[in-house]
Amino acid sequence: MLVKRFAEAKPYQAPNHFDMRSLRLQGFEEGGPRGFWVGLSHFLPGGGAGPDGSPLEKVYVVLAGHITVRAEGKEVVLGPLDSCCIGPDVVREVRNNSNEVATMLVVMPYPPAAVS
Repeated sequence: MLVKRFAEAKPYQAPNHFDMRSLRLQGFEEGGPRGFWVGLSHFLPGGGAGPDGSPLEKVYVVLAGHITVRAEGKEVVLGPLDSCCIGPDVVREVRNNSNEVATMLVVMPYPPAAVS
């Protein structure tokens, strides 16, 4: 069992994200999960990501605030404890269109280079 306290979480930079701060909660460390990692993203008002896609699927779980997700010609607003799965190679866009900070949990598999 690997316990990581919130105070120990390290920030990381997510490509093509803006007005967002992120912390790695689990993953990329000895004794951590082998198939996936977990991040926590705080999106400032007007903050977001994309549009872009990646070969990795991902799960978003909104913990606080509201996040608008656009993918595959659809748009949805996720609120607290709402979640969505974005498949591999799906171009998506994420935006916080509110005046509150929005917090989202992100679960993704490791990139192939990180697993080898």
